[in-house]
Amino acid sequence: MTLQEKIIAELKVQPVIDPREEIRKSVDFMKAYARKNSFLNGFVLGISGGQDSTLVGKLAQLAIDELNSEDGTDRYRFIAIRLPYGTQFDEDDCQDALDFIGPTKIYTVNIKEAVDASERSLKAAGITLTDYSKGNEKARERMKVQYSVAAMHNCVVLGTDHAAEAITGFYTKFGDGGADLMPIFRLNKRQGKELLKELGCPAHLYLKVPTADLEEEKPALPDEVALGVTYDHLDDYLEGKEIPQEPREKVENHFLRSQHKRHMPITVFDDFWK
Repeated sequence: MTLQEKIIAELKVQPVIDPREEIRKSVDFMKAYARKNSFLNGFVLGISGGQDSTLVGKLAQLAIDELNSEDGTDRYRFIAIRLPYGTQFDEDDCQDALDFIGPTKIYTVNIKEAVDASERSLKAAGITLTDYSKGNEKARERMKVQYSVAAMHNCVVLGTDHAAEAITGFYTKFGDGGADLMPIFRLNKRQGKELLKELGCPAHLYLKVPTADLEEEKPALPDEVALGVTYDHLDDYLEGKEIPQEPREKVENHFLRSQHKRHMPITVFDDFWK
């Protein structure tokens, strides 16, 4: 088995999908989890205005609507959380995403004060964060808020990780990579677009340039620039297609270097440390 075949098998990517089937698969997955866990009242997710959180948010609200309809109740809820650091440059997109999703409940928690306080506390101890490390601080603060909200509503936290992120480790460990359920794990970036088209999402939300927007010295840095490889190459690779040698090497290097992110905390029984 080649490394490419191993990666595809690990990340469960199919070369061709039926968007309707994949929508149904994600919705049923969330519904089944909710029904199996009697404590659960719903799901929580931070909405950034980008493709991935818009997709997972819409799928979650569909699951919630079906659960309530089938049970004749209003018990279940999807809670969307806006988590800006100060003022977000694409706030209009965030609001458009929320309009499209139609969440049961919306909270806005500005993380700037908490992140800046953490940065000051570290600096007082003699530790100065780099811009990159502060970006990870933002991602972890956002996830901390989501878990706090989830705890107060007996909900679980959804994640937006998908195959094109997982293969590169392009997320913050215990930040946006930390969640209870990953409803779109198995899909690549272009497949996520297919689902949003099927769901009737405004095109500008899935056609916009993807960016993590965590670093202040590199505002709105496109993902593809940060990764050094395009999503088209990532998606082609995940679909089993041949891609040029240079991007292939970058993709595989990203995968090998980020293995620790796709693994639970390492113990003496794991091979990573040997």
